Amino acid sequence: MASKGWFNLEAAGGAIPETQFFEGDSAFHFLGLTRTQRLYGFIGCLAIGFVLSLLGSIMLFFGALGSFAVLYALGTVVSLLGTGFLIGFGKQMKMMFKPVRVVATVVFLLSIALVFVGAFVIRSDILCIIFVIIEFLAYTWYTLSYIPYARSAVLKIFGM
Repeated sequence: MASKGWFNLEAAGGAIPETQFFEGDSAFHFLGLTRTQRLYGFIGCLAIGFVLSLLGSIMLFFGALGSFAVLYALGTVVSLLGTGFLIGFGKQMKMMFKPVRVVATVVFLLSIALVFVGAFVIRSDILCIIFVIIEFLAYTWYTLSYIPYARSAVLKIFGM
């Protein structure tokens, strides 16, 4: 029985336009994955990343600061790598360091490293949480750079 609905991208045929996120340069194109399989891979990475980050947060609640840092950072990286299923890792790296989002990218990557510093060098729960908040804000700002006028709308909402 054929699948119906939004997730059946292949059956839709020409109804689903080839966007920049489904071009043939995906890191997984050589595997012959369909658009649907690549979308499932992306969603799977997001889900796994969320679960890892959630487990890390639970570990922080139980006082396992090192486990928190490893699981939370791993969850963030797995979520970010999921876009490789859509646009490819090489293209993602190029897009991450474009002038419009380079500051957000650097702050985001630096905050991941600082979570490890806070957990393993300084051994401070409070600093780890602060670095995670900075990481979240930087990732949000990074993500908004892909949506036309989203950053200016956010700045307008907050009166900046």
